[in-house]
Amino acid sequence: MPKAVLVLHRWLGVVIGLVMTLWCLSGFVMMYVDYPRLTPAEQVRGLPPLRLPAAAALARIDLPDDLPLASARLEAMAGRTVLRIVPAAAPARRIEQARATPGSYDLATGARLAELAPSDIRRIASDYAAQTGISGATIRMAETGIDQWTVQTYRANRPLTRVDYADPAGTSVYVAGRSGEIVQQTTRFERFWGWLGAVPHWLYPTLLRQNGAAWSQVVIWTSLIGCFLTVTGIWVGIARLRRRKDGSFGSPYTGLWWWHHVFGLVFGMLTLSWVASGLLSMNPWGFLDSRADAAERRQLAGTMTWGGVRAALARLDRIPADTRRVESVAMGGRLFLAAIGGSGTAMRFDDRGEPAPLRREALAAALRTGPPLASLHLLTTEDAYYYGHKAPVTLPVWRAVRADREATRLYIDAKSGKLLCAVDGNARAYRWLQDGLHRLDLPGLRSRPVWDLVVLPLLAMVTLVCATGSWMGLRKAKRDLRRMRRRWRVRAEARPPSRSIRDLR
Repeated sequence: MPKAVLVLHRWLGVVIGLVMTLWCLSGFVMMYVDYPRLTPAEQVRGLPPLRLPAAAALARIDLPDDLPLASARLEAMAGRTVLRIVPAAAPARRIEQARATPGSYDLATGARLAELAPSDIRRIASDYAAQTGISGATIRMAETGIDQWTVQTYRANRPLTRVDYADPAGTSVYVAGRSGEIVQQTTRFERFWGWLGAVPHWLYPTLLRQNGAAWSQVVIWTSLIGCFLTVTGIWVGIARLRRRKDGSFGSPYTGLWWWHHVFGLVFGMLTLSWVASGLLSMNPWGFLDSRADAAERRQLAGTMTWGGVRAALARLDRIPADTRRVESVAMGGRLFLAAIGGSGTAMRFDDRGEPAPLRREALAAALRTGPPLASLHLLTTEDAYYYGHKAPVTLPVWRAVRADREATRLYIDAKSGKLLCAVDGNARAYRWLQDGLHRLDLPGLRSRPVWDLVVLPLLAMVTLVCATGSWMGLRKAKRDLRRMRRRWRVRAEARPPSRSIRDLR
């Protein structure tokens, strides 16, 4: 075994080993508290009840009838009804919807929303609190720059206003200054544990994360070095095994060194799988890219234009009392509208404003536009590729499996007809290589507390391996530095004294 490998493993363990120990410790928190985020279901629940606009109000929107749309929806905001649209991305664009700029319009005037007044933002925050059960009044409202909890949403929604409530949970929300949408919500509990969990686990400090490219490279290369450190550690551990007098193999070390050696050999492969799957979560170099969702969404929906959406909305004259949002859902070249309630329930209408429940036959006919179907089933429970890790998923759903090379799976909301996700070969590989290995989200371990009883001791053992390795590496590095200083001192003392020109005379 080359000595250089041992020295490199030792010195890498000082820095990267500490990072891996931090990953393990924050992993305990991540098992129970995720990064604060506002889910789409929570956003809908926070909207006030919607009142349908008159057809004349829709006619005020100055958009060409042939404008292709990816989506359109009606919502209530600060006492008025607003239209939110996302234009369809040009087919030539590499990433679907990457440059499609959303627009929000006030149906009272037909004008595009400008930056909102503070009074509007205060009312939006008050309406949100009333709908979601936040008990306190607003105590602080101020425009904010990018912070720890908005690194994912700030650029697309700036300017942002943070609104703090005087509720026991210490809730704060962030309101987009132009669209009026609530884009983030945090509580004191989530912020506290976020600093101990997601922020260190994802290497997520604001200073680094606001530069997405730099953050991605730091995580990728730190994970790669962590993989190298783990592999060399397993190699060193095997090479240092010694045969005992009874013929068995064992560790020549004692004390903490024995613990690191033996537990490193036992849990080294698990450590490697966690570091490697963490690397794969970044999808380095794009080798697990999946475009099935955008492709299937476009194929299933067909073409949708503003003229068709406007006509369908104008004919819709009744919706359930608790409707918070009406959104477009195209399928098989036809336009449908889904009225979504505060509890997440949806009712589907056709383009004439008539109720149109999604039937199996209609869905199968719409799916004929793509590759042939291998199966079509109604799911009332989760499966291996459609499931909630820490948040529930929409059920029931139709699961359509195409008979194509990728065996692409489509999951379609049985109420609204909306395509929820599409899973191709790369997405399936990502699911097992990332979620399967990193979260140990495997068959037989999905239920709790079984998962906790398995993961907690395994994570404790890996933490022990990383922590002892870092401590040993630090002690050994200090000894190495002391030896180097002594050698330099001995060489300096053995060196003959320099003589001046006067001495030579």
